[in-house]
Amino acid sequence: MLTPRLTLFSTQVCATVAAVVLASVLCLASKEFVMPTAQPAKTYPANDEHPLEKVTVAVDPYDMADKAHIFSVHYSELGFVPFFVVVTNDSDQAISLTDMKAELITANRSKIPPATPDDIYRRLAHPSANAGRTIPIPLPTKKVKGTVSKQAQEEIENSQFGARAVEPHSTQAGFMFFDVSGISTPLAGANFYLTGVRDAKGNELMYFEVPLEKYLSAPAKP
Repeated sequence: MLTPRLTLFSTQVCATVAAVVLASVLCLASKEFVMPTAQPAKTYPANDEHPLEKVTVAVDPYDMADKAHIFSVHYSELGFVPFFVVVTNDSDQAISLTDMKAELITANRSKIPPATPDDIYRRLAHPSANAGRTIPIPLPTKKVKGTVSKQAQEEIENSQFGARAVEPHSTQAGFMFFDVSGISTPLAGANFYLTGVRDAKGNELMYFEVPLEKYLSAPAKP
């Protein structure tokens, strides 16, 4: 039979543990996505610089847990790899990204476009469905969104690369999500392509090709 003092102590311990657990849950629930601060594209290992046009494109895959913790959604478990895409314009004229088109080409030459928010919503709503790169069965967007938390929706929408232009001597960045489900080593031997970037006169720049091997072979940061 517990003495009143032991009973009080036990109650206090339980209350403390419950408070810690509740604080952790609330902290996790209130976690908001914060876009990483983009550095000049040249500073990322995986980049393609066009010296004459003075434009550089870089990609930084968030394929490791120590980087992916900025997200509340576990995209790797859903078959997606988030790519932090960085575009730096060192020229004296703005460049347009309105017609920009991105594509990941794997070592076996599979061509993967960036997933749309609806693609990610569908996978979240049906995580066991292996959509791969086939055309998904049409589902009403509102219905799919209804099964995805508001926090996840906001994260997916706010993380997307949405820049339409890059001003002179500035950088724009954001995430693109690629569906690599079913590919054991999606980055090995893969290349990221970006086309449709135009200068101030409307002329399309030479396409950008970023080998992902540059990222994989880069020395680990201390």
